[in-house]
Amino acid sequence: MTASNNSSPLSKLAQLGLRLPETAAPIANYTPFSRTGNLIFISGQIPISETGLDEKFKGKAGKNISLETAQAAARQAALNILAHANTAAGDLNKIRAIRIGGYVNATPDFNAIPQIINGASDFFVEILGEKGRHARFAVGVAQLPLDAVVEIEGIFEIIS
Repeated sequence: MTASNNSSPLSKLAQLGLRLPETAAPIANYTPFSRTGNLIFISGQIPISETGLDEKFKGKAGKNISLETAQAAARQAALNILAHANTAAGDLNKIRAIRIGGYVNATPDFNAIPQIINGASDFFVEILGEKGRHARFAVGVAQLPLDAVVEIEGIFEIIS
């Protein structure tokens, strides 16, 4: 089911059967987001849900995680980013994506890193519309916290 283009981000989430999760506390010495002026920098988010990190999102792309599962993990991490952006801005209608960064826990020969991060990029556009389009980077790494397959970070602008 696709969300309509003229509804609010929260309505689009609801149409997809989703809602913003409670924001997770950091697992180390950092803040989940930092705001300066009209910019919000959101720390890296892994695909944790309210029940924790699902076993299906643990491991390496190219070894025990399929492209589709890794894309779903990127989407869950993006949902967590939106929860923090909502807290920072007070309203998802007031944000515009500037840049996201994606890290994929992958084997050295795995070459579909950008396609995995598309799971997050596509989700931001689906929920935020044109305000979800962004610059980005996507890199493969040897390991991520809690053995997550993906971690996404983001920079958002608060707009009027």
